[in-house]
Amino acid sequence: MKFGRLPKLVAAVSVSALVLTGCAPSAPEPIIPDISGAPAGFSEYYEQLVEFEECGTRLYCADIEVPMDWNDPNSEAISIATVFRLADSDPKGFILFNPGGPGASGYDWVKDSSEFLGTEELRSNWNILGFDPRGVGRSSAVECLSDAEYDEFLYGVSGYEIGSEEDIAVAREATDDFATKCLENTGPLLEFVDTVSAARDMDVLRAVVGESKLNFLGYSYGSFLGTTYATLYPERVGRFVLDGAIDPTVSDDEQTLYQLEAFESALTSFLENCATYEDCPFSGDVEADLASVQQLLTSIESSPLPTSSGRELTIWAAVTGLIMTLYSDRYWPSLATAFSEALAGTGDEFLFLADFYNDRGQDGVYQTNLIAANYAISCLDNSASQSMFTIEAQNNRLLEAAPVLGRYWQFGGLRCGSWPFQESDKPADYSAAGAPTILVIGTTGDPATPYSQAQSLANEILEDGFLMTYNGEGHTIYGNQVKCIDQVVDKFFLTGELPATDPNCR
Repeated sequence: MKFGRLPKLVAAVSVSALVLTGCAPSAPEPIIPDISGAPAGFSEYYEQLVEFEECGTRLYCADIEVPMDWNDPNSEAISIATVFRLADSDPKGFILFNPGGPGASGYDWVKDSSEFLGTEELRSNWNILGFDPRGVGRSSAVECLSDAEYDEFLYGVSGYEIGSEEDIAVAREATDDFATKCLENTGPLLEFVDTVSAARDMDVLRAVVGESKLNFLGYSYGSFLGTTYATLYPERVGRFVLDGAIDPTVSDDEQTLYQLEAFESALTSFLENCATYEDCPFSGDVEADLASVQQLLTSIESSPLPTSSGRELTIWAAVTGLIMTLYSDRYWPSLATAFSEALAGTGDEFLFLADFYNDRGQDGVYQTNLIAANYAISCLDNSASQSMFTIEAQNNRLLEAAPVLGRYWQFGGLRCGSWPFQESDKPADYSAAGAPTILVIGTTGDPATPYSQAQSLANEILEDGFLMTYNGEGHTIYGNQVKCIDQVVDKFFLTGELPATDPNCR
């Protein structure tokens, strides 16, 4: 899985402007925009009268225009796809939502799964506004490879020993080709899908739904997007909740190392609990079981496993499926089944999990542009290329930190080395000086955004951050029916109030 192998992991609304009637509401009238703070030359974007059209039960959709280049008022306009779920009662305003990525679709989350977003309390009181950031999904989007090319890019193997000079050469060629095709198939937009530009787009969304301040719920990468917005527009921050928080000051190498250590720790936690699952094939001796996992993965490197679909489970598919299940202990029963099958010689469950992670349908069609957007956004945010000396030194650190998974995280420095555009400008610091208190949530067993990053974001980086801890496993927690977490977040969105100290939820 060359994607996994080269990781990145990864004020009240003007309610009077809305016409809301009964349980089956008619489409809202155009909302009067709040044009305060529009930068010189870009007022036309802030002044848009957006007509949201009904697109489902309590759902309203619209495309909103933003400039492709925020440094050039005369640049081409691009489109941001938005959808909001109307509050169950009189709305207190809008909460903008981002599910992470980079590359995940907030539009699809709200349109297709709004009943699972947050809590009933949140959905009852707020209009939840989902959007696809620039480069993503239904917005003006990045396009790179064909479906068949993605199969090879994500699941293909080089035929050489992992980490050998020949293997590195194949990986380098694949990433070079990927970058070339992204530019060919996307065009000028590819230069402007960075996080700072996406945060500036968020201010247009704030304006066109009539908010003087932005309320925001961001998970994972969404926390970085929210921190960026708060740094650019601290005076326009309303109530911000950042769950699964990212420390924006951590280098790419350190980010990879911390993430890898956390995934290895999650694998160990799974093995410690594996006996509770019906299909668990392991002994209960964690050290011996880790060695069994390592031996299984090594064997798949040279001998991919058959599946009932006729496709083979390659090492990169196996590692992707494994990583997918480590995001939450809710997936651990599936991981037990996948290991049981693989040790018996078949790879169906692991391949299913890998396809799910990569948004690949059973028909071979990739349902979203998640992979393309993830690369494009990540490489503009941090495109620094590395020498082989630096890469090899990093690899040694990864192998030492994670003896099982470190082998499959190598050579991340190749990922953006041939990206066609320079790293974009970003804030000198992310303190969001002058913004009101921002609620940061960290989970102690989070493998994708390790808890230490939530600690540093809330306690050291933000001028006014409040850390709330969940002592448990999994990536992000609000809305997962942990009463201690949900009540604090819901009350914060409603009143702005927070506990005196971290409630240290369990």
